[in-house]
Amino acid sequence: MAELATVEGVGMTVKKKNTRGWILIDSKVNETIMDVDKYAIMHRVQIHARDLRILDPLLTYPSAILGRERAIVLNLEHIKAIVTAEEVLLRDPSDDNVIPVIEELRRRLPVINANQGELGGQSDVETGDEDGFLLLIICATKVLFSTKDLISTKFLIATKDVATKDIATKDVATKDFGFYSYSLVRSVLFDFWILDRMITEYPFEFRALEVFLEAICSFHAARTTEIEIDAYPALDKLTSKISGHNLDRVHKLKSAMTRLTARVQKVRDELVRLLDDDNDLADMYLSRKLSSSSPVSGSGAANWFLGSPTICSKISRASRASVMTVHEDENDVEELAMLLEAYFMQIDETLNKLTSLRNYIDDTKAYIKIKRDNHRNQLIKLENFITRGNLCMSIHSLVTAIFGMNIPYKWNQDHGYMFKWVVILSGAFSAVLFLLTFLCSCRKARWILNLIKKVPHGY
Repeated sequence: MAELATVEGVGMTVKKKNTRGWILIDSKVNETIMDVDKYAIMHRVQIHARDLRILDPLLTYPSAILGRERAIVLNLEHIKAIVTAEEVLLRDPSDDNVIPVIEELRRRLPVINANQGELGGQSDVETGDEDGFLLLIICATKVLFSTKDLISTKFLIATKDVATKDIATKDVATKDFGFYSYSLVRSVLFDFWILDRMITEYPFEFRALEVFLEAICSFHAARTTEIEIDAYPALDKLTSKISGHNLDRVHKLKSAMTRLTARVQKVRDELVRLLDDDNDLADMYLSRKLSSSSPVSGSGAANWFLGSPTICSKISRASRASVMTVHEDENDVEELAMLLEAYFMQIDETLNKLTSLRNYIDDTKAYIKIKRDNHRNQLIKLENFITRGNLCMSIHSLVTAIFGMNIPYKWNQDHGYMFKWVVILSGAFSAVLFLLTFLCSCRKARWILNLIKKVPHGY
């Protein structure tokens, strides 16, 4: 979807992103490549221009998840999407980082409808799946012969292994099954199975949101792992040998880690913002708002089922009860909060890894600073040693220079041998002075060292 543009006067070719490229994926995973402008997108999903602006790839905006009346706007770095209750609009589908996200949407967005469930169940039984047949018999007999509510049936479906222990063979199950036909039992089971899937399945917008959150969390986790693999050996190598090449490599890794930390922190802050505000979470329940605004929302669940004439009243009562529960819990955001908390923990773990790496870099920096200070102290000691030697030699040179001047005075008359003793005595004095200063400095250094040892640990 990218276009090539030539810069005038320079003759170089640059890659220009196509800001009009979108892919539309609906609940049945029907895909449509769209090349439309922003006004068509705004009209389709009913969002404002300021919300669409944050999805512009030519502009830089921090990560954001915005809940609107009819859509959820997501800007998660390379993932720029608009999610409604029935479809997903994803920008720049040709991006290498976006292609895996599209594949994951194809895999996880579809839901099993009633017709597919009926056909699938028939093929399972016809192939002789004994466990599936036992589960079919158990659930059907529970529905037809007991007064258990929907929750009991859901628990029975969820605990297949426990429930099948109550029936030893298929013959016993068939005897309990009585005179009801197989088609009736199958209709009962699939009606309740589809109802159970409708109640327990995430809404469409949450399934899409989960794919996007998992993609961005996995992307950051992979980048963090790559930096860790390169950073720790480089830091260890730097501690063993301080060189310009190693310092430059660590500097580049630290810069990359800092940028990645900022990006991860933005995603984490956005999840924290959503989790702290129940109103923002409630705005993201698009299917709930769509069903509450529809005049046939009370009977919308019945369209999911295969109309079985024998158990129509049971299905209707169960569906009405489920819809009433949904209307009573319009302010319940626990489902979405749990979804966001799961990925908050994942992104927080990634941030903790980056924080640990930063601490390791800081420790390495402190270690290198200590080594540098140690080398500096050694150089200072050498400088002091040379300075003391220079002082003593200067004293010796001063004395010999004074007595070696060609100035007439009475000591120099007939006493030429005296200059030899001046040189010897001044040299001895300078040597003794140098030795005394050296011993004093060593004693002072030992005294400071003993003082440091006497300081309590952790002072």
